[in-house]
Amino acid sequence: MANIFVEKLSLANPYACGHVLKRGVPSRLPMDTAWWRRPSTLPLVILSMALLIIVAGGAIRINDAGESCPDWPKCFGTYGFDVSPDEQEQYWDENPDEIDSRGEFHRYTVFEIFLEWVHRLLVAIIAVPIVANIFIAKKKKDIYGQSNYHSSIFIATLLLIQATAGATTVYFDNADWTVALHLSLACIFSVSIIWQFLLMKVKEGARWGFLSTSKHFIDNNKKRFDAIAGSVLFLLILGAWVSSTAGGQYNQSCSVGFPNGWPKCNGSVVPSLEEPGVLIQMIHRIGALVIGLILIASILKVKKDNQDSPESEVYVKFLFYTGGLWVLNLMIGASYLIFAKSGDFPEWISLLHLVGGVSCFFMSLVCTFMIRLSLLSNNINLVEE
Repeated sequence: MANIFVEKLSLANPYACGHVLKRGVPSRLPMDTAWWRRPSTLPLVILSMALLIIVAGGAIRINDAGESCPDWPKCFGTYGFDVSPDEQEQYWDENPDEIDSRGEFHRYTVFEIFLEWVHRLLVAIIAVPIVANIFIAKKKKDIYGQSNYHSSIFIATLLLIQATAGATTVYFDNADWTVALHLSLACIFSVSIIWQFLLMKVKEGARWGFLSTSKHFIDNNKKRFDAIAGSVLFLLILGAWVSSTAGGQYNQSCSVGFPNGWPKCNGSVVPSLEEPGVLIQMIHRIGALVIGLILIASILKVKKDNQDSPESEVYVKFLFYTGGLWVLNLMIGASYLIFAKSGDFPEWISLLHLVGGVSCFFMSLVCTFMIRLSLLSNNINLVEE
């Protein structure tokens, strides 16, 4: 995905090398400029808000508040969150077609409505720095190049798509596929922002050691690192599917406690897959195991094939970090079932499991980003020479 942001670097492209002369003055931003004054700081602000939105979305899910605002963009016909039970009843009477999966007699608490309301508010607020990002990227084309301007537009487009996906989630009463789609787009959105930030830092003259990665190492490992990141993202989406299918009731399909709930399922290592909930649970568990095996095999392979290459050390280090987060999140997911009681799950652990999964995904992207930034830097150096 990151390839779409990498502009073609050639002598015909005056922005390629980042040293474009404009009236005799280098166009590269001075590195002694205060960090908070650099345009590259803005993507970090956007990223911080995006991660907050993801966590808020997780809080909505674990508090079972995904349907607490039946309409969009309003909430029970208002733009506020303090909606009393009587006001909710009045709204159902006036809008029977909006009654959600819980029926017309269910009443949401103010806190549940507030969570959904805050989530939507954050999405609206994040639009401000995103619009500013477009204008700054256009104004600073002589420093950051055309690709940075295109990436800012791409990020803004993703926000619109994500908002549409959120509305779709409300319309389909938090159907499992809409929740998985919503989380997937949130991850892609965050990754796009991270890529823009890193690309801007390179154009500002960052001198990271990995930027000199050899072409031989890149050719041998690029696809492997991409596969790891893609696999972790798939597992993350699978987790969203498990937690949202059947209103989250499939979380308890494998029973609870140790060892019957985990590592076993209903007291069996190979449980019956006749129930759809058990099938989904086992797909998620097997997927987690496969990802772990892929990480272990990748670490061993990179170390073996690049024993004489000192540049491989930094890549192996981040693969270890990814593996460590994977193990930690596996333990968090297991504890969710081990410490649960029938019908009573520690949902704060579920939120922690989501945060751990997102963190593992971002860490798995580090090697992929380093490879692509190194390719970009090598092209820049060729042009400058």
